[in-house]
Amino acid sequence: MTSPHAALAATFAPGEAAVPAAMRFTREVMTAWAVGGMLSIAERVAGDLTEQVVSEPFEVIWKHFGDAVQVELRQRNTSHGDPKAPSVGVEEWGITYSGDSRVHWARLTLPGSVDRVVSEWQEETSKGPHWLGFLADASDLLAGTLNPDMVPAIIAQIVVPRLASWCAVYTADTASGPLRLAYLWHADEARIDGLRQELTAMDVSPVDSQVTASMHLGDSQVLAIPLTARGRGLGMMCLGRSDRFGDDVIQFAEDIARRAALAMDNARLYAQQAAANRALQRSLLPPNEPEVPGLDYGVVYEPAGEANEVGGDFYDLFKASDDSWRFAIGDVCGTGPEAAAVTGLARHTLRLLAREGYGVAAVLGRLNQAILEEGERARFLTLLHGDITPVDTGLEVRLVSAGHPEALRLKPSGVVEPVTTPQSLLGVFHEVVFESDTVHLDHGDVLLAVTDGVTERRSGHRLLDDDGGLAKLLAECAGLSARAVAERIRRGVADYASEPSADDLAIVVLRAR
Repeated sequence: MTSPHAALAATFAPGEAAVPAAMRFTREVMTAWAVGGMLSIAERVAGDLTEQVVSEPFEVIWKHFGDAVQVELRQRNTSHGDPKAPSVGVEEWGITYSGDSRVHWARLTLPGSVDRVVSEWQEETSKGPHWLGFLADASDLLAGTLNPDMVPAIIAQIVVPRLASWCAVYTADTASGPLRLAYLWHADEARIDGLRQELTAMDVSPVDSQVTASMHLGDSQVLAIPLTARGRGLGMMCLGRSDRFGDDVIQFAEDIARRAALAMDNARLYAQQAAANRALQRSLLPPNEPEVPGLDYGVVYEPAGEANEVGGDFYDLFKASDDSWRFAIGDVCGTGPEAAAVTGLARHTLRLLAREGYGVAAVLGRLNQAILEEGERARFLTLLHGDITPVDTGLEVRLVSAGHPEALRLKPSGVVEPVTTPQSLLGVFHEVVFESDTVHLDHGDVLLAVTDGVTERRSGHRLLDDDGGLAKLLAECAGLSARAVAERIRRGVADYASEPSADDLAIVVLRAR
């Protein structure tokens, strides 16, 4: 079997909705590849394989080999018992392993030829408004991805072989930059490499960026259609076939090009916003992790929002003076730029006032006033802020919990107890006086601080911390290193419910060596 010339993939969360979602994705792929005759079998195979892996997140990958298609369900190498064959006949199926991934796959032979598919589609088109369904399917496929690199592949696989024998999609990195070949697809996979060489001699740069143009390439008639969205040129879609393009085909192609250009622009805007927000998220986290004498610590930080959303949780650990260090873990109400502004204010205020010698209680009092002075931009903030001082017997910790989930101390014996006094959250009341608690950590003691993404992890009607669930989870961590404790808590949160968490998660573990 040769390497695939096309592939479409999607990732799915575990749960009851996984099987119908995977079958719907399969239907969209079969539509894009114009292999509707395989639709029923392909959906059945995808459903059969999905049913065996729905307990964990997984990825569905469809590959097109020209004369066959192959579905692969990929996920981390976990035990699922004996794999079962699909309930319908397939050419081959099996299980393969690569690194820590497990792939359950099945291959289907495509009936008929490309010419038959094209002729059948053209016959259906001549009978009525079949093209409306075609455009609707194309729109669904294009709208289904926000990955800029996937859009050219989807474009090409929508139009071949329905409108043309081959399709080349050109894109530009910038509005004035040169066009480059981003994706090439041919109905006859054996001709792709040769066509790629021919295209190096075809210069599309002189083509008007606003008007469809006709060109020649060898024995192919070429239709060059600009990809323009919101007044900006994004690239070019070139279609090739041996005979002339009819007016109806040109109309379909131009309509698809408009939809494709908008999808491409949306994907690029999304990717740019996601990159900017990832940079913003990184700027709100500690630039480095200091070495603290006598302290072993572990941190887990997992924003739950999409790539274009900045989370509201944060943590910090920094040196305050020659003999003391500060830590903080907080949760700003909401997400996005407004929450990020409060997070940035909190981090910089904590560091600045700590280095000026203010105690943890005084720091929170001043931070509370600073948040309130933000006016309408103010956001509520829960915060656990502490001062760490190494002593001969372990660590001396002074800390304040401002509306934050209580901190827990784990003794080597397995005993767990809360060590903070609940006080007002920040950004609500002007007249608030905070008081610090003093906690001593003997050698081997562990202090656990988390955000409500841990304590309020939901499974049905129950929360993880109902009936002291977090304390019970922590008690199982006696004797572990700080990083191991943090990872054990993270796994406990993930395993508590089958659905992905909808909230940010931050865990800070301090252990006296």
